[in-house]
Amino acid sequence: MAAASLGALIRLIHGEDTKVRLLSEASYRAGSWTRTRRVVYKVEILEKGVNTRFVVTNRAESSIELYDGHYVMRGEAENRIKDYKDALRADRLSCCAFLANQFRLFLHAAAYWLLDSLRGRLSSKGFGRMQLDTLRLRALKIAGRVKQMAGRVRLYLASAHPGQRLWQALYMATKPAHE
Repeated sequence: MAAASLGALIRLIHGEDTKVRLLSEASYRAGSWTRTRRVVYKVEILEKGVNTRFVVTNRAESSIELYDGHYVMRGEAENRIKDYKDALRADRLSCCAFLANQFRLFLHAAAYWLLDSLRGRLSSKGFGRMQLDTLRLRALKIAGRVKQMAGRVRLYLASAHPGQRLWQALYMATKPAHE
């Protein structure tokens, strides 16, 4: 692994690569620990700087299986929780009644499902995966006019708003085949 990592670092220096990723492990014992522990570490050298991560573990997987298969997936779950709490303010359960808070939580879950579905549709159309608060700001927090007609509801938006490309992509992704 050291030779491959050295080669990747040389390619970065010569401008052939924009990213180098080094992943390995070592034994370490901090002053307050009673025993030596396994530490898996990852170092990425990117154009914008160095990104370092350390994981102390007792799991038996190889370094790459542990980091990519367990640690990164755990981080993804934490990102979803962050989206739910921060972007949707789902932690605001300030009513005195349990049922009122339960209903608020239900509404937040429905909003999460809707925004996550929109995010998935946009990703399938070539838009980068974005956090829910970014999606909410770009696609939902824009001025518009809603007109209800006999059999449909029409949404009128400004002709040049910041989320226009997102709305066009969502329209194309949800447009019925017969239109």
